[in-house]
Amino acid sequence: MASFNKVILAGNLTRDPELRYTPKGTAVAKIGLAVNRTWTGEDGVKKEEVNFIDVEAWGRQGEVIAQYMKKGRPLLVEGRLKLDSWEDKNTKQKVSKLKVVLESFSFIDSNRGDGGVPEAPGAPRPPRPATAAPAAEPIEGDGPPESDDVPF
Repeated sequence: MASFNKVILAGNLTRDPELRYTPKGTAVAKIGLAVNRTWTGEDGVKKEEVNFIDVEAWGRQGEVIAQYMKKGRPLLVEGRLKLDSWEDKNTKQKVSKLKVVLESFSFIDSNRGDGGVPEAPGAPRPPRPATAAPAAEPIEGDGPPESDDVPF
C-alpha cells in the first residue's frame, strides 16, 4: 500500500526559534507556528480558528531560521508529520505529540525591515537572505544523520 506524508503550512512564529546542537554537532531549531483560518458561519458571523503547530528544523536550515526569524514573522514551511511518544516521568502514562519535521521553507515576509514594521516608500532596503533555503537531503531515520561524516 502506498503512503504519502507531506505538510505545507504558512503562518506566523509564536516564539523566537530555539536553536540547539546534538552531541555530534548537528543543529536543530524548534519553532512554533500559528496558522489561522477564518470563515463565515451559516448565521453570517465571521469566525476564526487558530492552530498552533510545533516544527523542528535540522541542520543548516535550522541555523538559517534561527538567524533570520523571530516571533511574529511569517514563514512558509514544507515538511512531514512525525508522532513522538514517551512515558511521563511523573504519572507514568504514555504521552504523544504530533509535530512537523521541516524539509524546506521560504521567507514570506515581504516589504518589511528587521524591526517588523513596514518600510517607508523609497527607503533603502537592507540586504535580505535568500528567499528559500535549499531542500535537505533525504534522511533515512526520523532524526539527524547517524554520523557527522558528511562528504562536502
